[in-house]
Amino acid sequence: MSPIKSFILGIVQGLTEFLPISSSGHLVLFQQLFGLSEPEFLFDIMLHMGTLIAVMAIFRDDIWKIFSDTAKGITYTIKYKKLNPAFDKSTHIRFLLLIIIATIPTGLIGLLFKDLFERLFGSALSVGFMLLITGTLLFFSRWGITMKKDVKEMKIIDALIIGIVQGIAITPGISRSGITIVFGLWCGLNREIAARFSFLLSIPAILGAMLLEIPKIHLLNSGEIISLIIGTTTAMFVGYPALRFLLNVVKRGRLHHFAYYCWFIGILTITLSRFNLP
Repeated sequence: MSPIKSFILGIVQGLTEFLPISSSGHLVLFQQLFGLSEPEFLFDIMLHMGTLIAVMAIFRDDIWKIFSDTAKGITYTIKYKKLNPAFDKSTHIRFLLLIIIATIPTGLIGLLFKDLFERLFGSALSVGFMLLITGTLLFFSRWGITMKKDVKEMKIIDALIIGIVQGIAITPGISRSGITIVFGLWCGLNREIAARFSFLLSIPAILGAMLLEIPKIHLLNSGEIISLIIGTTTAMFVGYPALRFLLNVVKRGRLHHFAYYCWFIGILTITLSRFNLP
């Protein structure tokens, strides 16, 4: 893959990872336009690594608080041989536990259906239909139960539901950010918590997928590795303002506006696939 194509795919990843329009779906479409061959899945995962760095930069305070509160709690427990009372009071420790719980179904789905997901990365027609589903979910996000739950009111079942849909979102064409935020809202989470949980939950999911794909890097030549670095770096820098923009969109309750774009691209993709174009 040429550096220019990697740069373009990095821009696509940076924009579409956070906007609820499926980054994987768009990468599949652009990769087919560029006539790329294997390893697309590895390249996709590494581009996600770039946007993951953007997530960690924006939510650095939450991440630091999670680690510091956990470290203090563990140190206290070891020193005094009893559970630190802070464990019950820290919302960040509760957030971490809920993220761990949600990661379990995501990991199981990813491992059990890895081969299926990889095959779908070669099907533009499948991407088109999945984009239609994403658009429909986004459209109905404007209606639902009262969204008032904060971290303390979030339940284990809420985390499990969001973790399951995140696993399903490995399917190219299904927006990970879109579907996890929508289901978070439908679970009754307030908009800020739904968005924060969605993006913090992406950290272990992307790291896990990256660890599975890292061994394949030796299959790449030096030029492909350089292209991988260019794409990943571009995704990181483009992703940062894109995430800031989406957080503002979620806060204003305008997530459903992206439904029309997903429907348009989905129908266009299905049409082009039906007539073998391009």
